[in-house]
Amino acid sequence: MKDSNSEFQTALGENAKQVTDMLDALMPLTDTPEARVVDAMRYASLAGGKRVRPFLVTQSAALFGVDSTSALRAAAAVEMVHCYSLVHDDLPAMDNDDLRRGQPTCHIKFDEATAILAGDALLTKAFEVLAAPQTHSDARVRADLVLALAKAAGDHGMVGGQMMDLWAEQNDLNVAQITRLQRMKTGDLIAVSAEAGAILGKASEEARSALHAYAHDIGLAFQIADDLLDVEGDAALVGKATGKDADANKATFVSLLGVDKARQQAAMLSEQAAGHLEMFGEKADLLKELARFIVERRA
Repeated sequence: MKDSNSEFQTALGENAKQVTDMLDALMPLTDTPEARVVDAMRYASLAGGKRVRPFLVTQSAALFGVDSTSALRAAAAVEMVHCYSLVHDDLPAMDNDDLRRGQPTCHIKFDEATAILAGDALLTKAFEVLAAPQTHSDARVRADLVLALAKAAGDHGMVGGQMMDLWAEQNDLNVAQITRLQRMKTGDLIAVSAEAGAILGKASEEARSALHAYAHDIGLAFQIADDLLDVEGDAALVGKATGKDADANKATFVSLLGVDKARQQAAMLSEQAAGHLEMFGEKADLLKELARFIVERRA
């Protein structure tokens, strides 16, 4: 009998390595005067992590037979945006974190100015990669990728969600507001990761809608799992400080629902997400496993 979890872990690990190799190739070392910012970009993005968002890109692309190089370039672009957001989130003006993935954060390793520039450069580089002909021969596809990622990352997406998160430190939020905050801050980038494969594959509207619904559910499940890790997680495993939400008196899914109900909600969302993929049959098995992994992870 095939061990689906083992197969998933292998696929996740192999994909992470391929994405890291692509990031390495897209940001070569240099000995020019701007080398320090390139070093900081590489430090922030090559250090590892689960690469969940890039996995969504490559696996959704595989559903439509997309060329692996195209899929990996798009996956690397999404990861650049994710890593830029982490660099800026960790800054003293934001979350003021010293650790990320078990290593000193970018501004601790380098300095605040370099970290800001590295984040800026990663964000900009992502769109350079997507707009390049090597990502897809069809200019319309490249434009659609750029537009989708820009919306997910911008003022009504990830950046807007981060602004709302800062606002929440001084205001009481209800479940609906927290859901909207997390959809913007975390969920939109996860959603565009799943949709990127469909864009690359010129998929039908039905297929894109199914992937969007799947990604919407795992995005919320991912954030609930993060909230649970902040309460119950081991900092050594998580790779960053825990308990910060409670210390900041910040409203989260856990603080409003309680640990048990939050865990139940995450599990429900995971199962619901997998259900959206039925139209793809066995080709979507690894994406279904990802939905389960997201709520069961310990880091």
